[in-house]
Amino acid sequence: MAPAPQPAGPPEALAPAVSDPAELEREAGVARLFERHYASMLRLAVLLGADDPENVVAEAYYQIYRKWRRLKDTEAAEAYLRSTVCNLTRMRIRHLQVARKHEEKPTEEVVASAESTALLHDDQRVLIRALQQLPARQREALVLRHWLGLKEQEIAAAMGISCGSVKTHTARGIAALTQAMEARR
Repeated sequence: MAPAPQPAGPPEALAPAVSDPAELEREAGVARLFERHYASMLRLAVLLGADDPENVVAEAYYQIYRKWRRLKDTEAAEAYLRSTVCNLTRMRIRHLQVARKHEEKPTEEVVASAESTALLHDDQRVLIRALQQLPARQREALVLRHWLGLKEQEIAAAMGISCGSVKTHTARGIAALTQAMEARR
């Protein structure tokens, strides 16, 4: 039998290149962030009205991955990620509004899937419908406050507005949701 061919070059050239420590930290940091917060970020995108929440969240993780080295405080990565999801959802909704203005309206009505209908109770469907009817800023403030449990300062940072505006949007959103739920009864 002939001996197996030996690879050309020194063994060091065949070994995989070791990434620098900063690159390894970035990989580990983003992986930890993904494990801890993916589900809540996906839920946030859904509640804010994203038509493609998985893509919004994936884009948010990509952006934080790219900007990881520039983060002054990696503990603030969750807040940055949340803010990014809000901004991307808002941009996506604006884009879709413009696109929908220029497309023909379909004649058939969109029907929710049987699975989603079975999962939501009647009150939940009414609440989600009422939430979708709110202006974007009110919806964002309510979702960040009541579904994620954020404080006013965190909401203001995520939305890029003042704490006073957060209070205003939250109060108006609650009033509109209350009115919608009471009208139902």
